[in-house]
Amino acid sequence: MQFVVITLFPELIHTAVQVGVVGRAIERGQVTVQAITPRDFADDVRRTVDDRPYGGGPGMVLKVEPLGLAIRTARDRLPAGSRCIYMGAEGNPLTQRKVNELKKLPGMVLLAGRYEGVDERLLTTEVDETISIGDYVLSGGELPALVLIDAVVRTLPGVLGDDESAQQDSFVNGLLDWPHYTRPQEFTGLKVPDVLIGGNHDAIRRWRLKQALGRTWLRRPELLNGRTMSTEEQLLLNEFKAEQS
Repeated sequence: MQFVVITLFPELIHTAVQVGVVGRAIERGQVTVQAITPRDFADDVRRTVDDRPYGGGPGMVLKVEPLGLAIRTARDRLPAGSRCIYMGAEGNPLTQRKVNELKKLPGMVLLAGRYEGVDERLLTTEVDETISIGDYVLSGGELPALVLIDAVVRTLPGVLGDDESAQQDSFVNGLLDWPHYTRPQEFTGLKVPDVLIGGNHDAIRRWRLKQALGRTWLRRPELLNGRTMSTEEQLLLNEFKAEQS
């Protein structure tokens, strides 16, 4: 998987991807992450990449020409079939389902906006899709780009120490994750649930599924809307609800 981030602050990207899961994937040659700045494609001495918006109003807008050249340069570095994605608040939400679609791509150009945004004509001519990480506003698209990279990279085969870890993450099967425990067995009077130390693997599986269903019902009930549940799942969710009452 290859990523090229177009940003006014390439040092932010270079620093962030050196650590954690993404950093290890880069060290092992499973992933490459580059960052280029549109300032290198500006045609004036001041390397100007923004200008005042037509129609007036506050702030500045990123210009078409330097960003367009940067995107085309980034595309030339990536395999055929790669896509250009703009990280913008008005985009489609980044969900686990979307992550699972994106991980099939050979590469991505990630455009990180700044200021009031980018000239709409650039989005029309150069961008394949706009993606948002949430209904809030950030100072720029660098953090959303890093979120997308991390979410995609951790799903790639061989990146995590145990591929099953990614399969058990929240949202992978449409549910939140179940509670996790480790040693010590008792802490400040709180004990690890007996089922987890009893050695009955089917009982553990059922407990975890029940907790995942219950947590989703309590915290993100909209995720259960339209979900086709098995007979076992429905029984376990009913058990959880009864325990809560």
